[in-house]
Amino acid sequence: MSGKGILSIAFWKGLAAKYGAAALALNAFIEAIFFPIPPDVLLVTLAALYPDKAFFYAAVATLFSTLGGVVGYAVGYVGGRPLAEKLFGREKVLKVHRLYESYEGLIILLAGFTPLPYKVFTVTSGVLFASLRKLIVFSLIGRGTRFFAEAALFYFFGPQVKSFVTQNLNAIFLGLGVITVLSFLAYRRFKKGRLP
Repeated sequence: MSGKGILSIAFWKGLAAKYGAAALALNAFIEAIFFPIPPDVLLVTLAALYPDKAFFYAAVATLFSTLGGVVGYAVGYVGGRPLAEKLFGREKVLKVHRLYESYEGLIILLAGFTPLPYKVFTVTSGVLFASLRKLIVFSLIGRGTRFFAEAALFYFFGPQVKSFVTQNLNAIFLGLGVITVLSFLAYRRFKKGRLP
């Protein structure tokens, strides 16, 4: 088993076809920590093969991606914070932590359902000692939104939506992410403007 094989999308599609939910669980878990192949690849493969089980696969991907996110958080918490403080200084890290803390729920939510690299934000949350509870809650919401949306398309429309999902869904979720951010900023500005 070569490193190139493990890092290829074809390898993981084959693994999904052979081992089903177990392969999806493994991929979703390690992708949330360091791995480059997103769970969507396996989820789409399995949902196209078995549309009637699409929601089950979405639940597996959501659960194990969130669990992987907790491990990513632990990696950042244990090893990343001392390294960041050594490289940038404690005061700068604390300053970034305070800024991140104000938006961490929104950041994790966006990383969960947009094409943003989810693993970067799980580890960063640990480095900055962000709220683990928020990480779990917003990961479940963000990852669940993405994976269950994909599953719903296959469940209701069948394998023929595969090309639509693979070609368009990232752009759709990115657009929703932009709308979410703009709505959040508008709400914050409106709320600030109403304060005496």
